[in-house]
Amino acid sequence: MALVPLPFERLIKRLARLPGLGPRSAQRAALHLLTRPQELADILHILSEVGEQICVCGICGNLGMAERCHICADGVRDGGIICVVEGVDDLWALERSGGYAGVYHVLGGVVNALEGVGPDQLRMKELVARVEAGGVNEVILALGASVDGQTTGHLLAERLKPYGVVVSTLAKGMPVGAEVDYLDEGTLSLALAGRKRVA
Repeated sequence: MALVPLPFERLIKRLARLPGLGPRSAQRAALHLLTRPQELADILHILSEVGEQICVCGICGNLGMAERCHICADGVRDGGIICVVEGVDDLWALERSGGYAGVYHVLGGVVNALEGVGPDQLRMKELVARVEAGGVNEVILALGASVDGQTTGHLLAERLKPYGVVVSTLAKGMPVGAEVDYLDEGTLSLALAGRKRVA
């Protein structure tokens, strides 16, 4: 005799595939929802609304409620600068900083041979098409400092080279408020390589 009803077991397994949730966390979340029917009904309603109303921007890949997201539709943003990010969460993080007034391009991941993610699985062709259409002066690669992020950045730089746009990356090195003796060797190497003259 099964300890857990089959539909509940399927729910736990599906929840466990979500980022940040393992089998135990998924089980706790599923139990919480099933013992609170009103909360479950609210979440089902919200998920239905999200599925019906939220779409992916046809230009940059951000999430929005129209074919063009609010950033791409904003006539004040500088369309001559495209900041390339791995995912929508990275775009949101850069927007929270308040220090960027250009537009974005969401790749949808980075090249990762071990997981079978190649350039064709990412939105690289769409980026090249945006640059090829004209009006773009600079492409900022805001990708992670991992090997996969750097590999993806090199591939993009090579593909964009024929169009004569400036390709730059985010500065890497010491985070604000960090102590030198607490930083790892990789971060220190990047900080030394990217040092700036002050006098």
